[in-house]
Amino acid sequence: MSLNARVVHKRRETITALPLYFSGHLQKKRSKDKEFKAYYVELRGNSLFLYEDETQETYLEKLELSQLKSMQLESSYKKKEAAVFRLSLPKEELHLKMKDADTGEEWRGYILTMANKEIPNKLDLLPGQKVKLEDALKQETKRVFPLSRPVLPPRPAFMQSESLTDSPASSTSTKPPCFYDVTRKEAEQMLEENPENGGIILRPSTVPNNYALTLRQPTKSGHVTKNYRVTSTQSGFVIELDTAVTVSSLDEVIQYFLEKTDYRVHPYTPSQAYDTRIEALPTPPHTSKAIPRAQVAPMLHSQSRDKLDILADKFPSGEYIYPDDHRPPKPNLKLVQQDSEFKEKIRKRRENLYQTCEPGNIEITSQRAERRLSGTGEWTSTSSA
Repeated sequence: MSLNARVVHKRRETITALPLYFSGHLQKKRSKDKEFKAYYVELRGNSLFLYEDETQETYLEKLELSQLKSMQLESSYKKKEAAVFRLSLPKEELHLKMKDADTGEEWRGYILTMANKEIPNKLDLLPGQKVKLEDALKQETKRVFPLSRPVLPPRPAFMQSESLTDSPASSTSTKPPCFYDVTRKEAEQMLEENPENGGIILRPSTVPNNYALTLRQPTKSGHVTKNYRVTSTQSGFVIELDTAVTVSSLDEVIQYFLEKTDYRVHPYTPSQAYDTRIEALPTPPHTSKAIPRAQVAPMLHSQSRDKLDILADKFPSGEYIYPDDHRPPKPNLKLVQQDSEFKEKIRKRRENLYQTCEPGNIEITSQRAERRLSGTGEWTSTSSA
């Protein structure tokens, strides 16, 4: 009993872990095979998965379109005849056969779009088919280059791999500044997320002793990213285009692409980093052992005290404030009391003196004075009278 098509589809999606963009029946033949063999093929991500029929859960073969070099039509299009395409891969060539020209054109559009991440310029499809193809490209672009992935910085020179064995042609050539030991996916992401740094990256190829060039250039419909293979040979470096171009060095490879793009694209050069901290220098030691001190003449407190007293007299009471070192001492209460008593005694003596000097008391005073002078201390009767 065959399984439900929906169940098979879910199991295939789980096994491959890739979205389905296109599917259908076609035939495949390798260069060593004599006849074509029929398969049911699904285009998931950028890979072709081949099944025996629509009910098989596990694929028999998988073809990676990222390694596709070219896809050429073997025979001219005819409405009722099958269309045969020759696919060139790094290690082999194979042929795909579709039932008619319309189906072949649709398969060609999907295969080239997923391999190069861009829709071919010359494509004979209906408007509805083009819309589906554009949606598939947007979905694949988001899958391969998610927005949440951080920007990949260029790898420093000391981290670049030296495992590739240089060929005779590359042994005499230095690598240009835009050479980075990155993968195809990393190079495309570097160019996409840092367009101000340039649009050309030279990188190692998946094929040993060869190189690849990733180019991102602006067009009317937006930026387009392409990848080109550069093969190292005994005579130089071959740029594998429809018409191959041979140059003598990797610098000439870059120069060739600059000329073909009218110098609108320049090699990828990362922006130079700027410092964000200022290091404080230590304070230099003093040359002399001791720092000379300023000499100030001593202040005479007696003179300054007199000056402050003069200033205090100029101000009303309570407005002038003495400094702490010139504030007058507090009065001694005992001394003040003795001074007042002494002044009181002086005053009384003066009053007694004034009373003695009155006219009625002059005679008595003179007699007392005579007796004191004579040495007697007694008063006579006359004096008492």
